[in-house]
Amino acid sequence: MRFPSHLGQASHWLLAAGTTLCMLLSLGACSDSGAASADGTPPPTTSSQIGDYPAGSGVWRGYLAPSAWPDSLALLPPPPVTGLPPYLADQYAFESTRAAEKGARGEVAKQDADLSFPHAPNQFACALGMDIQADRSPHLNALLRRTFADAGLATYKAKNYYNRVRPFVVNKTSTCLPSSDAALAKDGSYPSGHTAIGWTWALLLSEVSPERTNALLQRGLAFGQSRVVCGAHWQSDVDNGRLVAAGVVARLHSDAVFRAQMALAQQEVAVLRQTVTASTRDCAAEAAALGTGTGTGAAAGGSDAPALPPSLASPSAASAVAR
Repeated sequence: MRFPSHLGQASHWLLAAGTTLCMLLSLGACSDSGAASADGTPPPTTSSQIGDYPAGSGVWRGYLAPSAWPDSLALLPPPPVTGLPPYLADQYAFESTRAAEKGARGEVAKQDADLSFPHAPNQFACALGMDIQADRSPHLNALLRRTFADAGLATYKAKNYYNRVRPFVVNKTSTCLPSSDAALAKDGSYPSGHTAIGWTWALLLSEVSPERTNALLQRGLAFGQSRVVCGAHWQSDVDNGRLVAAGVVARLHSDAVFRAQMALAQQEVAVLRQTVTASTRDCAAEAAALGTGTGTGAAAGGSDAPALPPSLASPSAASAVAR
């Protein structure tokens, strides 16, 4: 993952994430940006209130100070060593997805690769059951834009340390979005920041709209797997990107501004549910490409769960579950 220039007016990609992190740390960025006021004023919802980092980049400041990000270097194991079985599994995942890249699944992966707003969060619109629009759900928009930075930047301590070479470079090919190849080749592969963002969003959107949990988590998994289909990341990059995301979400819940914005985003979506019944996207085509449900029943978080086995269906089953 690299933050693209088309998020704002910047004329180039952000420099290496290590430089970005040094700047963030030296400025103590994010720690007090957008805090709710003492009189109970709602959290801010615009770039002018929250601020971009760097200025003009279009990347909104996150909720967390850099010191509050999960330590990805301490959290994650080293990436697989070339030639050993975990590495061979990564290579197999790359080779076995080359055909998918050329079909409908590859087109979804290409769309998932674009991290611009409002495009990126609306990759979850079918799973959410509505389009995400800043004008009608400003707190949801702010929630996703700010956590974009928290999740993405939290991966960079490990990224910069390991500086793992990406699969498309090792295999002398290109990604599903060749225009990004030159920048990606200079950016460490492990863990996947793209995946960290997508899984963070899937977890948060499941809180915003719990009745859609299954569909949202499916889409979050697919968002990460798109990086493998694209050839931009190894499977282990993606798997460990999700671990960073889980740490980010856990840490976010200790932030009062985040919690306030989450509550308001939940209210926005609940109101919209009364009049908005579906996304305007071609959700049937997306479901077919991803091999997922169409947004009803279990796929959407419905009640059609499998029956418990007899051994767990009695009041005394708790002891069996806890073994």
